Amino acid sequence: MSGISGLGRPPTAGTGAAAGSPLAGRVAVVTGAARGVGAAVARRLSEAGMLVALTGREEATLRRAAEGLPGRTLCVETDVTDRGALDRAAREIGETLGRASVVVANAGIATGGPFIHTPAELWQRVIDVNLTGSANTARAFLPHLAHTRGYFLQIASTAAFGSSPMMSAYCASKAGVESFALALRGEVEPEGVGVGIAYLHWTGTDMITGVDDHPVLQALRRNQPRFARKVHSTAEVAEWLTSGITHRARHIYAPPWLRWCQPLRPAFPALVSRLARRELRRQSLSGLAVKAGVLGAGGRADFEAYLAATQAFPPERP
Repeated sequence: MSGISGLGRPPTAGTGAAAGSPLAGRVAVVTGAARGVGAAVARRLSEAGMLVALTGREEATLRRAAEGLPGRTLCVETDVTDRGALDRAAREIGETLGRASVVVANAGIATGGPFIHTPAELWQRVIDVNLTGSANTARAFLPHLAHTRGYFLQIASTAAFGSSPMMSAYCASKAGVESFALALRGEVEPEGVGVGIAYLHWTGTDMITGVDDHPVLQALRRNQPRFARKVHSTAEVAEWLTSGITHRARHIYAPPWLRWCQPLRPAFPALVSRLARRELRRQSLSGLAVKAGVLGAGGRADFEAYLAATQAFPPERP
């Protein structure tokens, strides 16, 4: 497993504690960096001596996330579903910081609730941000990574291991990004570009605030072993991700014990379905409809901005 140090000379030298890091002086791009895992990864990469471009929908929140970071940073307000905006962001980052050696496709939102009661535009938005947004990010920054022989990290989830009812869009998107990253890896490895997939479990972001209000997720968590129920801090997760980035890992598990779940994945869908059926027998879909909606402040900010934009510029009639 080769390290980032195999990418050639960094553009600038690191200083202080970061000087010994193979990441020092290189450029990283983190999408969805305004809060949560994205903000924590941006901080950890900056501490490792990287020049970090933070991208996301909320400019003010992005700037707060960048405050106090030890290295040079750039905040770029960007919607990952807008290919033109991503292309402009890639040019701005290249001109201001240099070509990216690391790109973390982290931007993501989630919705919870019955599929039939989830607005179609909200369901589609989750797919657009999480799956299509990751592909757009790769498309915009692959020219950077081809030049630097860099590393693309796709943030996935244990939602890719087994789909949970009440989370259909999120699970579909995370299974999709896993498949996308696997396919992309085979295409770009001959050019020296590494592709990693990160599997995150329960992580302390606002996306899981109130998770116990969702009966299926509550049941799944309740039926997991005690150690598997632990909610890990974003700082812990960022540390695991940064270690994987440093070593150009093909798979990153947060927490590390998740690697032992890979051989068991064929059993997970049946297990999840059995638990879900048992829980849903106790409740009606109409009663669960009140729980349909966007999870977390970041997701709400994205969907509100999306609705405002689509209402301001409605689609043209044929």
